[in-house]
Amino acid sequence: MEARMTHPVFLVPAAMKALAAYGRAAEGLGVSAETLEMLHLRASQINGCSVCVELHSNALKKAGESDERLFAVAAWRDAPYFSDAERAALELAETVTRVADRGDPVPDEVWAEAARHYDEQGLAALLIAITSVNVWNRLNAATRQVAGAWSP
Repeated sequence: MEARMTHPVFLVPAAMKALAAYGRAAEGLGVSAETLEMLHLRASQINGCSVCVELHSNALKKAGESDERLFAVAAWRDAPYFSDAERAALELAETVTRVADRGDPVPDEVWAEAARHYDEQGLAALLIAITSVNVWNRLNAATRQVAGAWSP
């Protein structure tokens, strides 16, 4: 496998700086780093971004996540390893990632369940994390970036 081109953020350093800053903005707003990584992983699985699936799986593993939780992110609805708050966050991640799949892009019941577990700062963090990884997924998919190619 070979990428179609050099990654756009390496060609446009201002984009790298902006995307990195945007992604970091989700930190410290009341949502655990592990939950944010799980959202990144789930959106990346949906979008078929092998670079981000590898990156966020490795980050979760390094943070001490169990294999059971890591392997079950794609099937979180049927796995007993997630809290109600994590489930609400994962549901929101799936819904926001798939906004074109339904007439009501983010149904009230999905929003209400997330809002039951997270305050406005937390909801902002979730949305920033979800939309940030979706940008990276789309850049990687469009340019066919290869998982492992960026590793030292």
